[in-house]
Amino acid sequence: MKIRTRAAGSRTRTTGPSEVRLALDAFRRIVQALRANARNDRASLSSAQLFALRQIGEHPGASVNELAALTFTHQSSVSVVVQRLVRQRLVAKASAGADRRRQCLTLTAAGREVLRRAPGAIQERLIAAISALPVADRRALANSLGKVAQSVMPRPAMTHPPMFFEERGVLQRASSDSHFQKADGPKIRMP
Repeated sequence: MKIRTRAAGSRTRTTGPSEVRLALDAFRRIVQALRANARNDRASLSSAQLFALRQIGEHPGASVNELAALTFTHQSSVSVVVQRLVRQRLVAKASAGADRRRQCLTLTAAGREVLRRAPGAIQERLIAAISALPVADRRALANSLGKVAQSVMPRPAMTHPPMFFEERGVLQRASSDSHFQKADGPKIRMP
């Protein structure tokens, strides 16, 4: 059986259902892993915040630009996450000695404690899995996923997508205790 599909602005193509199903199953498994990690309320942080916090812990004194490179994220996206970590007093910013424009990021005592209790970030496993692919496969994956993303993203698409699960609403008070809830996400504990 063949399925006819039409991508936005393109000709009709005939695609075998097995390749489509295999690709969608792979997407489903990745999204499921990302969601499961995002729902983990032991860490009291979004998966993006936990990932950034872990990278800062492993690279003390890194700048926001260096953190963006470490997380494979655009600087503007990682900057939003860092601001939230600073507001929560998990990360401190300090001027670099000679260059006062450069901000060095370090964990606070509270940040180190959160990391000590926190589970691993799924992004680390995702980056490791992609990095382990041969160069030609990584290029093909990036090219193919880019084409799929362009086809399914509403217009206009974000130039610099946010870190995983960090684009959602701000924290809202869910009850009178120490629980908070994202406007459209899982309940999490604040330290």
